[in-house]
Amino acid sequence: MKTIAQQLSITEFPFEIKDKNGNLIYFENSNGSWQKREFDENNNEIYFEDSYGSWQKREFDENNNEIYFEDSDGFWSKREYDESSNRIYFENSGGTIVDNRPKTEYTMEELTKILGKPFKIIK
Repeated sequence: MKTIAQQLSITEFPFEIKDKNGNLIYFENSNGSWQKREFDENNNEIYFEDSYGSWQKREFDENNNEIYFEDSDGFWSKREYDESSNRIYFENSGGTIVDNRPKTEYTMEELTKILGKPFKIIK
C-alpha cells in the first residue's frame, strides 16, 4: 500500500498535513514512515497511529481531563476527576488503583465523628 506522499508523488520531506486548528494530523518522512493523529473539538489528541503498527487512544471529559488511555501493547488506564479537575481515582492494567473518591457509606462511628455528636437512626 502506498503512503499518502507516494500517492501524491511528493518529493520534499518531511511531508505534513495539519487540520484547520493547526494540529499535525499526518507526518511522513523520506523513508516512508508515517504518523497520523486525530483530535477532538478541544484539540485533545484522541488517536495516534504510526507505520510501525503502534496506536494509542484517549478519551477526555468536558474539562479536558484524560479519563481513558489505551495502546497497542495492551496497556490501559482510567481516571476520574472531581468538579475542580482534581484526580480522585486512577486504575491501570498493571493493577495499580488509587481511590480518593468521596465515601458514600459510613459507619456509625465515622458519622459521629463527622457530625461531632452522637446520633441514632430512626426508621
